[in-house]
Parts: sequence; C-alpha cells; structure tokens
Amino acid sequence: MIKFNLVCDGDHRFEGWFSGNEEFDTQKEAGLVTCPVCDSVSIEKALMAPSVSTARKKDAATKLALNRAQTAAMAQLRDAVKKIRESSEDVGTRFPEEARKIHYGEAEERGIIGQASLNEAKDLVEEGIGVAPLPDLPEDKN
Repeated sequence: MIKFNLVCDGDHRFEGWFSGNEEFDTQKEAGLVTCPVCDSVSIEKALMAPSVSTARKKDAATKLALNRAQTAAMAQLRDAVKKIRESSEDVGTRFPEEARKIHYGEAEERGIIGQASLNEAKDLVEEGIGVAPLPDLPEDKN
C-alpha cells in the first residue's frame, strides 16, 4: 500500500491509501476519490517526502500486519456486509420510521438498511425492534 498526500481544489489536505499509482488514477477518474471536508472530486497528489525504511519501521509494520486468521475473518466480514447490502433496501434517514412500519405490520416485511442516531436505535431496541449496525470497512472510506 502507498500513502499519498492529497489536496482538493479547495486546498483541503488529506491522505489516501492505494495499492499504487494506477489504482489512484483509476479511482480518481471514476470520481471515487473525494475530499473528506468538501466532497470535491477535483483531487491531486501533493508533494510528499520519501519514506525511508528503517528497522524500527519494519518492526512496527510487522506488528500491525494482519495475520492469516485476521485476514480470513476480515474477508468473511466483507462478504457478509456485501450480502446484507445487496439483499436490503436502503431507506436512508427514514430507517427508524420504516423499521417501525415493518415491525407493526404497516409495511411489507423486507430487509432494510439506513441511518439512525444512537438515540433512535436505542428507542427501536426498547420497542422490541431488532437492529444492528453495519461496520464501516476501510474501502468504504475511499
């Protein structure tokens, strides 16, 4: 993985991780690289100092690397989240309302995903409506 220092046309600076220059270029052309501050898609690489590998950095990288079991578990999690998203209707901010309608028989039973505040989720659980958060995966951020 390569960390790029990036800058948008609004001069907001941020970092992005890519497998290489080609992946950055492909994602940029597809409009998938956006500024986390202003959502601009006009992104360029900023100047970066070269990274010099040292024994200390190698030790830290080794400790941070996922082992095989963790990598396999992350792949299973990605697959599960993908299946949930593919088989559910995204109702956005209407999630609490739609969940209640389904629970009380006012709408057809179906899988839904969307957004709810922590308080809204707590209220749903207190009403006996099962909800669970979907994890934010690293690739969802790019």
